[in-house]
Amino acid sequence: MELGLAISILGIALAVGLAGIGSAVGVGIAGQASNGVMAENSEHFVPLLLLTALPGTQGIYGFLIGIIGIMKLGMLGKAIVSVSYSQGWSIFFSCLPIAIAGLFSGIHQGKVCATGAYMVSKNPHEFVKPLVMAVFVEFYAVLGLLASLLLLRGIKL
Repeated sequence: MELGLAISILGIALAVGLAGIGSAVGVGIAGQASNGVMAENSEHFVPLLLLTALPGTQGIYGFLIGIIGIMKLGMLGKAIVSVSYSQGWSIFFSCLPIAIAGLFSGIHQGKVCATGAYMVSKNPHEFVKPLVMAVFVEFYAVLGLLASLLLLRGIKL
């Protein structure tokens, strides 16, 4: 395997892996809080489901960039493209915005959603408010996704 291709694959793996870790941790944090609230009152399942699922989007964004990167390399077809050393680093660094933004925003969104779950336990009819607060954190994951997407699109192989 040529070095440029290996560097490219490492960047793609980081996008998928770090964004996935952020989502897994965030969903775990929100899920623990939601389970605690439902232990007291299971009628809050639907709003808590939304708050628990929301941090999972960062992993989806990382996976999307991973698929786009794999397609760019021709790895879904029969002919993998030749990638120079500099092109490999370009792909690597193009994957970092969603990798880093996905990792941190997933974790912090999980924390926001966890406190939202506690709010739902006290005020069940106001679950939209914590959802909106969690979307503010989501915005930065979306920026990471867009940055990675635009950077990858600009690389000519």
